[in-house]
Amino acid sequence: MERKNGWQLAEEAGFSTPYAMQYLLNRAVWESDQVRDQLQAYVREMIGDPDGIYVLDETGFLKKGKKSVGVQRQYSGTAGRVENCQIGVFLAYASKAGHTLVDRELYLPKSWTHDRERCREADVPEEVVFATKPQLAARMLWRALDAGIPAKWVTGDSVYGSHRPLRAGLEERCQAYALAVKCSEKVAVQGECQRVDRIAAGLGADQWQRLSAGSGSKGPRLFDWACVELDKPEQEGWQRCLVVRRSLVSGEKPAALAYVLVFAPLGTTLAEMVEVIGTRWTVEQCFEEAKGEVGLDEYEVRSWQGWYRHITLCMLAHAFLMVLRTQSQAQLPETGENEGKKRWRPSQPHSPSQSLSAFKRLRGLACP
Repeated sequence: MERKNGWQLAEEAGFSTPYAMQYLLNRAVWESDQVRDQLQAYVREMIGDPDGIYVLDETGFLKKGKKSVGVQRQYSGTAGRVENCQIGVFLAYASKAGHTLVDRELYLPKSWTHDRERCREADVPEEVVFATKPQLAARMLWRALDAGIPAKWVTGDSVYGSHRPLRAGLEERCQAYALAVKCSEKVAVQGECQRVDRIAAGLGADQWQRLSAGSGSKGPRLFDWACVELDKPEQEGWQRCLVVRRSLVSGEKPAALAYVLVFAPLGTTLAEMVEVIGTRWTVEQCFEEAKGEVGLDEYEVRSWQGWYRHITLCMLAHAFLMVLRTQSQAQLPETGENEGKKRWRPSQPHSPSQSLSAFKRLRGLACP
């Protein structure tokens, strides 16, 4: 269907009105957080991997009016400018078998949390108070880690990497991370506190390596990389590093720099750090697929509960399709005593052989 809101879903299902669909999102008795827990258990069972990676990011949902919960004029990375929108913070999980969204939180600006009457109209629970995006991200991370979804790394952009309590919480758990930070971030090098951009300015030509951050639509995503060892953390057997990424120079355009703080076990190579940093793109693909294929942004609910129910069901649908696609791409004959049977081999998430929309058409999951 071109759109996947209540009216279109009801029509496709053969209903004369959208009331049943609206009932499911509003008045029906069920807990979206319990469905999220089931989603995480499903992801853990189907694509869980000790080398898995958590990816943090947010996405915007453009809206009209002022009634939709959390809406205000704010910057949306989706639009690339300030728009009237809602912002959802998401946690994605990526492994060799695939990647999907596993948790979500709605960002509620102070213009909402300071207006309790407005919150009551949107059915925001009384206990909900203002929380920054990194604070919401930390809640999701602790939940996922406590739920036992195995992960070796956590990565995300500077919105989350520049939040020191988030980094400290991960270090307390001895959880490796590769989190981007702003150029003004200060770190300790040989007992001296310095800005990361000034450290990068002092790097010599022999300190850079050309490495690929994964395959893109135009081939390997090549950058120059440098790694600077920072002061040692309290945790025995761990290290802190500053990784600097430099774009390849073409013409007179100056090279763009990006900065990533890394907390990892001793002996972790720069190549492994770069591979993890390159995994950040998977959450963008999750957003693109979820919005395009399962209607993540095609809701017409205004309430707190309605938002969480719609988003959670879309995440579950996306995870289900991701698993089906992974299995359909990797059916191989078994050898030995099980010869003649078939087993599933996970496909590589960095180079999917077909898009999710193509997979749906192949399996008859797309409406004509």
